[in-house]
Amino acid sequence: MSDNVIQLHKPAAPPDEMAGEVAPVTTLTVVPDAPPAPPVPLWVRSGHAVKTAVTHESTRAAVRAVARHGLYTVNGGRIVARRAWDGRTGARYERMLRAAEAAGNYEAATEWEERLQRFRAARHQRRMDLLHSPVDAVKGVAVGAGMSIGVLVALGVVMALNTKHVGDVITPLSATVDFIALLIRIVQVVWGPALTVGPLLALLALWSVGRKQQAAPNWALPTNTRSGEGEPITPSIVVKALRDLGVPALRNAIKEMGDAGASMLGPITIAGCGVEVDVTLPSGVSTVEVQGRRRKLAENLTRHEHEVFITIPQAARTVRLWIADSGALDEPIGPSPLVTDETLTADYAKGRAPWGQDLRGDAAALSLYQRHLLITGLSNQGKTAALRALALWASLDRRVEFRIADLKGVGDWAMFDGLATVLIQGPADEQVIEATEMVEGLVAEMNRRIEVRRNDPSAVFDPLIGIVDEAQVAFMCPVKDEEGRPYGGSKATSRYFMGVRKVHNQGRAVDVILWEGTQDPTDQNLPKLVREGAHTRASLALGTESQARMALGDKAVDGGAAPHLLRQGLDKGTLVVASDGIDIPAGQASITVRTHYINDEQAQAITDRAKNLRDGVTTLHTLDRGEQRDPLADIAAVLGNDARVRTQEVINRLAALNADAYGKWSFIDLKRVLDEAGAQPYKSDGRMVVGRDRIARALADRDDEGSASASE
Repeated sequence: MSDNVIQLHKPAAPPDEMAGEVAPVTTLTVVPDAPPAPPVPLWVRSGHAVKTAVTHESTRAAVRAVARHGLYTVNGGRIVARRAWDGRTGARYERMLRAAEAAGNYEAATEWEERLQRFRAARHQRRMDLLHSPVDAVKGVAVGAGMSIGVLVALGVVMALNTKHVGDVITPLSATVDFIALLIRIVQVVWGPALTVGPLLALLALWSVGRKQQAAPNWALPTNTRSGEGEPITPSIVVKALRDLGVPALRNAIKEMGDAGASMLGPITIAGCGVEVDVTLPSGVSTVEVQGRRRKLAENLTRHEHEVFITIPQAARTVRLWIADSGALDEPIGPSPLVTDETLTADYAKGRAPWGQDLRGDAAALSLYQRHLLITGLSNQGKTAALRALALWASLDRRVEFRIADLKGVGDWAMFDGLATVLIQGPADEQVIEATEMVEGLVAEMNRRIEVRRNDPSAVFDPLIGIVDEAQVAFMCPVKDEEGRPYGGSKATSRYFMGVRKVHNQGRAVDVILWEGTQDPTDQNLPKLVREGAHTRASLALGTESQARMALGDKAVDGGAAPHLLRQGLDKGTLVVASDGIDIPAGQASITVRTHYINDEQAQAITDRAKNLRDGVTTLHTLDRGEQRDPLADIAAVLGNDARVRTQEVINRLAALNADAYGKWSFIDLKRVLDEAGAQPYKSDGRMVVGRDRIARALADRDDEGSASASE
């Protein structure tokens, strides 16, 4: 073979020899004796063509269409035959009896057995009546024929008397005979085509029944039906989904029930953007087995996992399924009433904050009255927005005082400047120390109120809400104070932990409330005693079931709460809430709420409205921890630009300024300082107030006295 190779090009010359010359053309090596490629056999080409034609989508669609419509007719006949058999026999009652027994509902089984006995007794009576019916039928026909002939003859006699023709006596009888003959001729004409068309019409009727019931295998159904996307929920679909769930006892029970499997289901009712149905499980099947297969159940129902929720109602052996319309949960809900209604106000004690909507589409409102609050979830899921929305509503009650520590410090709470008496912003240890002292200030105010209540049981206090956002920063802070006590941690020596526990223990009795927002809960960044001290516990998307139990408690999770199954990033603002402050369906331990989103600009507008309801609030941005205090100067500082402030409000502001120095102050302490300075409190509108002008004059007089002493 190598002897026949002809080289059609020269070897390339060295670079110096090629200078100034045209580069030679390099050609391909030619093998003249190489045999041509063998032709593809006809049978191979035919096979490829047949395979292409058979596997073409048009061919597949045609085959599916033929199979589908043929099976519609066959299975339609089976359905009609089954219905006819059920109508003539007790098969239906027997199926329902077996279904009730399989479900363990023996009361219903007894009822169906009684119905079956009544049906059989009535059928026996009908059959006994048939023994006498032939004789009765013959007698009836004879009597009817005789009476008919008599009537026709009488009518003929009347006609004969009228026309004077005797032959008219048989005219009505003759006309009747002619009419009967005409009917016979019509039947003879129509009978032939009817024999041809009748079976076709019968087949068409059977096809219609099969088509309505989708009585064909899934592979033969149309593409849109076969995918099941958005398929409406029917009893048969729910029963089939439960049968294929992978629970042997449930599968066997449904097989025994046969077509009566739907007896497990309550009514399928429209519930918001989906449907709701209660399923009474057969004996031997626990609710936990169904709850643990949520994803498979959702896929059997042609839904995504997040579109199916399983809860446990009060009835025993019952699960409640809420099944969303396909894609409905991906649609945003409307704006908050706080944004759309500028006249909206709040009532901390009697009102409810409009938080969002539940899965049924109903408004979800939360009562904040004397309830400590904990909201947790993964980062960037809408925790701060959900917490802030509640504070924005409460701010529209002019009695509510806020002390806020934002340990994220990116301006999420900046609109509360001028509304909150304390506003701490930042993630550093310095801000954690200030937040700890703020919580300790809440404890001091709580103790003062308790002392007042002890002396005057009828005393009423304005609500004081402390908010710590990103509380995990405080719990994880390693800094210690001068005495060696850590600010963070979960031990009895932790200042922040013990402050929170004290507020949780007694604060609600005197309307000192603490709200915390934290992310990614663990035993280290959210201690157990703090979690359990919150009356309202809500969670956004979490990573694991153990975190869900930390966030909401075992009872809520065992009852179906599943924040760990929410989709991170896609279900932002969707909360699972466990609280007695929100309407939860009977028998359930939690409710899922899709919260309204209020952006920073809208939040600023709401706080502006809230500020207009107040006389003016001076916000402290940094808590002074110095040991040497000047009470008169501190009083002037907390008054700010206010012309006059109630004495009780001044005491509250001083306690927020420095809990160590002023946390235990009473009206007597304040009055003593003011009397010594010559700036005594006075009454305005029936209430004791402190005047800014008097304090300013007292400070000016003191400065003048100090200058005079220095000059001497």
